[in-house]
Amino acid sequence: MKISVIGAGNVGSTTALRLAQDGLGSILLVDVVKGLACGKAMDMEDARSLLKLNYSIEGTDDFSTIKDSDIVVTTAGLPRKPGMTREELLAKNAAILKDVSLKVKEFAPRAVYIIVTNPLDVMTNYALKVTGFNPKKILGMGVSLDAARFANLISKELNVPVTDIEAAVIGSHGEGMLPLPRFSTIKGISLEEFADENKVKDLIAKTINRGAEIVGLLGSGSAYYAPSAAIAALVKAVAKDEKRIIGICARLNGEYGIKDTCIGVPCRIGKAGIEGIVELQLSSEELKSLTVSADNVRKLTQQLPG
Repeated sequence: MKISVIGAGNVGSTTALRLAQDGLGSILLVDVVKGLACGKAMDMEDARSLLKLNYSIEGTDDFSTIKDSDIVVTTAGLPRKPGMTREELLAKNAAILKDVSLKVKEFAPRAVYIIVTNPLDVMTNYALKVTGFNPKKILGMGVSLDAARFANLISKELNVPVTDIEAAVIGSHGEGMLPLPRFSTIKGISLEEFADENKVKDLIAKTINRGAEIVGLLGSGSAYYAPSAAIAALVKAVAKDEKRIIGICARLNGEYGIKDTCIGVPCRIGKAGIEGIVELQLSSEELKSLTVSADNVRKLTQQLPG
């Protein structure tokens, strides 16, 4: 299997190494900056003997080499700066994503295409608009990362193993996300049985602000260890045809009463990409919040050129 990762910044390069170490196939790291992807790939190759892993990874600035990729991940784009929302990246990253997406359409039209560029939900919508691909083939990595953050915060607050927690988050990857305590469980028991209303509200607020908090602390750039782990899990689900339920950004066509917009919801992921959308039984308040989140994504997408 051939997996191409476009963008050799912190997220892209860390993702490429995770995928290589997982033995998922031949990994290609691509970046427009001459020498960057090649240098990082060479460094990763040099680790093979130390890790006792015989993985395959190559770096290049030639986009035509993504030809016949089975999976393409794009992390290309500018990172957030302290105080900047994901939406403020809109115009600049849309131009970058359009160029990348047209190259994917030219050289790897049959690939499952995974979007990581922010603002993620808007960029997933835009990639569909630019490429005209089957919506099942385009996945935005978003709320799976937010769910991981929610789980981590629950673990720390309640002092329970994070491996016992299944956290649920839907909506946009940003301030419009909707952590769902009713559907988040510890050993199969709802979070609401372990924490009172005020504690739950605090956990939700911390989850929503987690990405911005990390950006503020770093001072330059954004998170990449957890995002790359979320991407790797999604790629593995496709590559291994796992049929796993993962929260991702998907194009809805009537599910949750939403049409023609990409937003974060749980989906069954396999070798074909999105093999099914799971409709949770949301309360009227939860559904209203999801609809507002989707409407905001739609409005931002409409601002972009064709």
